[in-house]
Amino acid sequence: MTQKQKVLIVEDDAALLRGIADNFSFRGYLVDTASDGNSGLEKAQSGAHDLIVLDVMLPKVNGYEICRYLRQNGVMTPTIFLTAKAEESDVLLGLGLGADDYMTKPFSIRELLARAEAVLRRGNAHGEGKVGGRASDSALAFADFVLDRAAHKLRRQGDGSEVLLSPKEYLLLKYLVERAGRALSREDIMDGVWGHDSAVTLRSIDRFVTTLRRKIGDDPVHPELIETIREFGYRFGAAVEEG
Repeated sequence: MTQKQKVLIVEDDAALLRGIADNFSFRGYLVDTASDGNSGLEKAQSGAHDLIVLDVMLPKVNGYEICRYLRQNGVMTPTIFLTAKAEESDVLLGLGLGADDYMTKPFSIRELLARAEAVLRRGNAHGEGKVGGRASDSALAFADFVLDRAAHKLRRQGDGSEVLLSPKEYLLLKYLVERAGRALSREDIMDGVWGHDSAVTLRSIDRFVTTLRRKIGDDPVHPELIETIREFGYRFGAAVEEG
């Protein structure tokens, strides 16, 4: 690690907070900590961190509310949720709010560190160079939409209004659009958007696609944009132009 990356850890269990912080420090990260939701939110808003490790059940402001507030205000710092809740609905809620990964307690510190490194690598991959053979900052037009990759936003071509997407919904759409016409397995999509070591399941991907279709007005029975390939995955079927 040539340049030290800064991690914010927000956890109200003092012993766990210290254990996580010590392990990240030992790995060479610069560590910032908070023990309640208010102080965690205040520090996270600065955007000065490369990664946030965020407990869900926090006093004052919970982790879901913190993540929702950050994403709504343009703070896209990669985030890993820590929680005792293991239900798929809880995982989907966290990921839908914009979290990058989700770990249930109790967990292995070694696995948390591995997940953190994977999230940071994916963040670098999404933000640099070229993806799918196209410059990653150019706009892509399809149907009635423009995918503004420089601003990480989806806009309508007519009035320029924004279609509100969570960070993961944006990355999912971006992944599909950049590979328009190609049959993509659920495994391909999971690796490309979340990473193979993420908490996301193949069934979760179907739910994300369903939500994304609803936001772009795509009919799941007769889709014009995201086509379902039975027992395999999906294909983005619309023509895509750079603009």
